Amino acid sequence: MTDGTSAFRARHWLAPHTTVLGGLDPDAPLDDLEPLRAVIGDARVVAVGEGAHFVREFGAARRRLVRFLAERCGFTVLAFEYGFAEGLALQRWLDADTRADTGADGPAEAGGTANAGLTPDMGHWLRRHNRTSGHPLRFVGVDVPVAGGRLRPVLEPLADYLREVDPEALPRAEAALALADRFGGESVAAAAPAWARLEAADRDALTAALARLLLRVRALEPVYVERGGADRYATALRLLEAATHTDYMFGAMSDLFAGGGLGFDTSVREHYMARTLLWHLDRAAPGTRFVLAAHNNHIQKTPITGDHTALPMGHLVHRELGADYRAVALTHTADRVPEMYPDDSEAGFSVAEAPLAPPPEGSVEAAIVEAGHGAHAVLADLRGAPEGPADRLVRMRSQSAVMEVPVRTAFDAVLSVPATTTEVSMRLGG
Repeated sequence: MTDGTSAFRARHWLAPHTTVLGGLDPDAPLDDLEPLRAVIGDARVVAVGEGAHFVREFGAARRRLVRFLAERCGFTVLAFEYGFAEGLALQRWLDADTRADTGADGPAEAGGTANAGLTPDMGHWLRRHNRTSGHPLRFVGVDVPVAGGRLRPVLEPLADYLREVDPEALPRAEAALALADRFGGESVAAAAPAWARLEAADRDALTAALARLLLRVRALEPVYVERGGADRYATALRLLEAATHTDYMFGAMSDLFAGGGLGFDTSVREHYMARTLLWHLDRAAPGTRFVLAAHNNHIQKTPITGDHTALPMGHLVHRELGADYRAVALTHTADRVPEMYPDDSEAGFSVAEAPLAPPPEGSVEAAIVEAGHGAHAVLADLRGAPEGPADRLVRMRSQSAVMEVPVRTAFDAVLSVPATTTEVSMRLGG
């Protein structure tokens, strides 16, 4: 069967399963999103992606979807591709600002990154939503600190905890913190090269200190719980897990940037995000429903293949939850997109528009254009996609590239926007 026939079948199938949306205004009425209700069913976790960071239209579409899930479907927790420790700080800011408008910049004060859509505007939108909608959302972070750029956000509160419950272990935490403060940046793109410039003995000392701490904290759980309570112990262990996973990612990303590294190595970060999401889910009241916001690459239900291989968070969560996990990808049919280019800045990269070729055959974007919806914001339900090998949608845009991905099994629905406007926060992250 030719690619042309495959494209014809894709667009022939897509048309009756696609809803043209009224627009992307986050505050607009939500009736046009009602078809999403059938897609998500009774799932406890619904992931909302984005095909590139720093896209204004993705941020607007995500807010509309979050509103729909909160106001019409009973979702009460918003989990984000945002540091676990920084998420705790941001929720405290949201709690304070629901009582008094301080005018503070929540995401920036919490110390997180803004690349995944949690810009100051998003933080203030969430605060306003919680104060006015009648359907407030609790915020949680699931990622490593500063998207892998720094260890202080997790090691500092861990040291404070050890100072109280296990002073004998405190020197190891302080030694790790002193080593970690010698490098780092606003993303792993800045931190990994700086880590590589350390003496090998210092890199090994950091890894050893964290590993020894982790083994001790796990072994002394009964002592820690007796001295500080079960909740504080569980949080401290998650902070320490974040530190060890981030330390591993310094080396993994350094190797990747150098053109080498082990296959599936970036799965370490994905594993942390998946286990942290499940940690939050396990600690929530029965029936609590979560919206998860992260890049499409993180939320897809299938392994990432091609030049870069990984087991993404969505794949790991889907293995645990099955039908209780649904994923909605956000993509676009525009001729350009914001891209991150490595540089020597504190963020480790700059953002500039990259021109794009038309969507290739076999991509979900090409099918949307061929179905006559390229100029509209649309929601496509993928559950009825054809299963024949030649008929499958097998590609999707990701940043300025095109990835091979079995679209109908990787995602349950796709929301496509016709334009991409660059929106860069003053605080960048990787």
